[in-house]
Amino acid sequence: MEPVVPFFSPDEDFRDHFDRYGFVAVRDLIGPAEVEQYRAIYDRFVAGRIDVGAHRSDLGSHAAPRKPGVENVTQIMWPSHHLPELQDMALHRRCLELARRLLGPDAAFDFDMLINKAPETNTPTPWHQDAAYWPDLPDKRAASLWVALDVATRDNGCMWFVPGSHRRPMRRHRPAGTGGGALECDASESEGVAVELQPGSCTIHHGHTLHYTRGNSTSTPRRAFILNYRPQAMIDLERAGGFDHGRQVNVRELRNVQAR
Repeated sequence: MEPVVPFFSPDEDFRDHFDRYGFVAVRDLIGPAEVEQYRAIYDRFVAGRIDVGAHRSDLGSHAAPRKPGVENVTQIMWPSHHLPELQDMALHRRCLELARRLLGPDAAFDFDMLINKAPETNTPTPWHQDAAYWPDLPDKRAASLWVALDVATRDNGCMWFVPGSHRRPMRRHRPAGTGGGALECDASESEGVAVELQPGSCTIHHGHTLHYTRGNSTSTPRRAFILNYRPQAMIDLERAGGFDHGRQVNVRELRNVQAR
């Protein structure tokens, strides 16, 4: 039987739990009215009413299409680049506060993304550690806040974590399947715990914590808004090395279009 995962309120001190297990669950980060506001914005992105160019991809493109004409796992990088007012809204403000409590006062916003699992697409996001996608930085502090905009369950793709995995060596990662940009490593649900969430609640995990989600086998959507934080000095080091989590890809694309 899986251990029961405790939930904390945003005002509680959960640093010890995060440091020990590499993840934490926080309830009611935003309220029902705010959830509705974010769902409306999210749906504009997914429907293409906000054009994100090369920032949109199918994170599940390594798998065979599960539903004709629908992306297996829609990933939209940098929503705040395309809708700057997001940075002044509740999620970005509150997530920064939590990140600074966990990582220290030097924590800053690194990047954000939307990961959408449409109904009945049923494509898992493979087991991985986020740090496998990033440069090897000297300061390993990093926190990803995964905010549920729908009820997140095992059947529609809630987060699973391997407790304490952030304290052990990184596992060897490889490309998932034969296409797409997703990475995967060897792990299983028998090692992990599932964290089911209500809308407006979130999980926070360390950049080295093993995690994955099942596919969405239900008839309802599973919308998640993810915000990522690390020390400002490490963000500066990333950017100086030309790494910005794909933000400039879209800028280059726009410049190429304008030059034609």
